[in-house]
Amino acid sequence: MASVRDGKAIAKKQLAQRELLWPGMQPWLWHRLANKGFATIPKTMPLVLQIMDDLSNGKPLSSTYLGLWCDTWDNSMVNISKPQEMAHAAGFTGQRALYTWSGRMQLLQKLNFIDIKPGKSGPISHVLIWNPHRVIRWHHSQKTPGLVEANFNALLERALDIGANDMIDDVVIPITPASAAPSTPTAPTTPPAAS
Repeated sequence: MASVRDGKAIAKKQLAQRELLWPGMQPWLWHRLANKGFATIPKTMPLVLQIMDDLSNGKPLSSTYLGLWCDTWDNSMVNISKPQEMAHAAGFTGQRALYTWSGRMQLLQKLNFIDIKPGKSGPISHVLIWNPHRVIRWHHSQKTPGLVEANFNALLERALDIGANDMIDDVVIPITPASAAPSTPTAPTTPPAAS
C-alpha cells in the first residue's frame, strides 16, 4: 500500500515531469490550494460512480451523487436549499427535472448511499452521505443484484493501490435501520437505511 511519503515523492516527480512536458503552463491549471470552491473526493470515485450506476437498474445515479458530493463541506452532509439547482447540476432539465432528481435521490437512499431528512425545503432538505466504500462492501456481501463482480474487484484493487483501508478493514457499518435500532450498542450487520 502507498504511504504518505510515497505519495509526496510521486507528486514531486510528477510536478517535475509536468513542467518538462508542459513548461510554463501553471497559470492555466486549477489548484485546490490556490483557488476556492473545491471538494475532496476519493481517488476511487470513478469506480464508485460506475458501481452505483450498475446497481441502479437503468436509472443512472452518478451525476446526482457527484452533485451532492460537490456540495458538501467535507462533513458528509448537504443542506438542500435549492432543489431545482441541484437537479440542474445533476443534468436534469425541463419540466420533469425536479421529479427525476427526486427519484434518483430516493433511489440513492434505497441503495443506502445516502440518508434524507425533511425540512424547510421539503421532503429532501438534509442529506447525509455514507462512506461509499463501506456501502459497496455491504452490497457485495449481500450479493445485491446488479453489482458487477469485475467492477467491485477493480474498486478493491484501486483501493489497495492507494491505501484506502476502508475497503479492507474489519469495521462493520455502524448503523442499523431506525426501526430496528437496538437499545444497547452492538455490531450491526446492515448498512444505513432510510429513516
